[in-house]
Amino acid sequence: MDSEQAMEACAAHPAVELSYPFGEETPVFKVVGKVFAILSAEEGPGSITLKADPEDARALVSEFPEVTPGYHMNKKHWISVELPSRTAPLTDLVRDSYELVVAGLPRAKRPKP
Repeated sequence: MDSEQAMEACAAHPAVELSYPFGEETPVFKVVGKVFAILSAEEGPGSITLKADPEDARALVSEFPEVTPGYHMNKKHWISVELPSRTAPLTDLVRDSYELVVAGLPRAKRPKP
């Protein structure tokens, strides 16, 4: 999956907002104002930073060479994936990140599927 496909995967979820608070090269995807994905193309082909369950994050970092602890984020709760990614299940990781953020929202604010 490359940067463009990663953006499409992020935008495919309900109530997603796209913003550029760090400049045009860094798209940030939010759901109800909470970040679930940050893309970056400043260095080389780019990367995507996603929220992850701490146990899953450790396993992903050890299993996939392109997955590292979250760049400029809490290393326990975020991962970064180099793009393009050929082995990491990026579609699933984007979905999981979105669902983790939605689960942390008050029930009344959660988007309807």
